[in-house]
Amino acid sequence: EWKLDTLYDLFDTLTTTQTVIFCNTYRKVDCLTGKLRARNSTVSALHLNMDAKQRNDAIKEFRAGSSRILVRTDMVGVDIDIPQVSLVINYDLPANRESYIQRIGRSGAFGRKGVAINFIINDEQQTLHSLEQYYNTQIEELPMDIADLI
Repeated sequence: EWKLDTLYDLFDTLTTTQTVIFCNTYRKVDCLTGKLRARNSTVSALHLNMDAKQRNDAIKEFRAGSSRILVRTDMVGVDIDIPQVSLVINYDLPANRESYIQRIGRSGAFGRKGVAINFIINDEQQTLHSLEQYYNTQIEELPMDIADLI
């Protein structure tokens, strides 16, 4: 899958403090978490199919910095503001506009530099265009030289 290869390339290229990756399903969260762990990444997973203790442990690990990557789904009422998050990746675009703003707002909080990257497939182009129109902004394509982004 090109998204996974692109993710690996990003992590090989960028130096980040902490990263949050959003997926739309818990199955994808679990799968991606397993693949990243197989590459020796320090990663935690967070979704509603986990019990409360597992979710709390994942949040604690990420807050403490013992995991540098948090792979998660959207979860109402679970906002995690962590100053060290410099990169947010929408592995999947969210289903609604409000979730998009909630997601990208995790990067660069507290006056720090941060970047949000969207991985999109062809049939998501219209969704991306709709977000641009709704928020009156332009979402730029990722430049070839991404090392200076963060």
